[in-house]
Amino acid sequence: MSMPLTIRGKQMLEAELKKLIHEERPAVIRQIEEARSHGDLSENAEYDAAKEKQALVEGRIQDIQGKIAGAEVVDPSTIKSETVVFGATVKIMDLESEDEVTYQIVGVDEADVKAGYISILSPLARALIGKRVGDVVVVASPKGEKEYEILSLLFK
Repeated sequence: MSMPLTIRGKQMLEAELKKLIHEERPAVIRQIEEARSHGDLSENAEYDAAKEKQALVEGRIQDIQGKIAGAEVVDPSTIKSETVVFGATVKIMDLESEDEVTYQIVGVDEADVKAGYISILSPLARALIGKRVGDVVVVASPKGEKEYEILSLLFK
């Protein structure tokens, strides 16, 4: 199953992948070589820690490569829609507090609520998908149900 990813999200993953391959991987290899030079590997905590870190780095490299390979990259600026879809920037108002917030609906790896990016899999994004400006959505939250009105919809 392909996961949607914005162009920004793909660039973030590619930057992380480049750092892992060109900085993290060589650093871990050096740590392993250094630990090996200390002799008996059976009781060498530095060697064990370096090998564990190597496994994490290699796992993340494979994870990112898989995500990029299987991603459906979406350029939000090319979307023409009257309804909320992946990549949309949506301004909503909490009907109880009248607080207004703006979120862009993005891929799982791009999500950063504080920066205004919510995951396509989040309850709020799932409630917003397919709705129009003026619609009210109900979202279950830990504090009970919350109602939001969609104030505007942008594709940028």
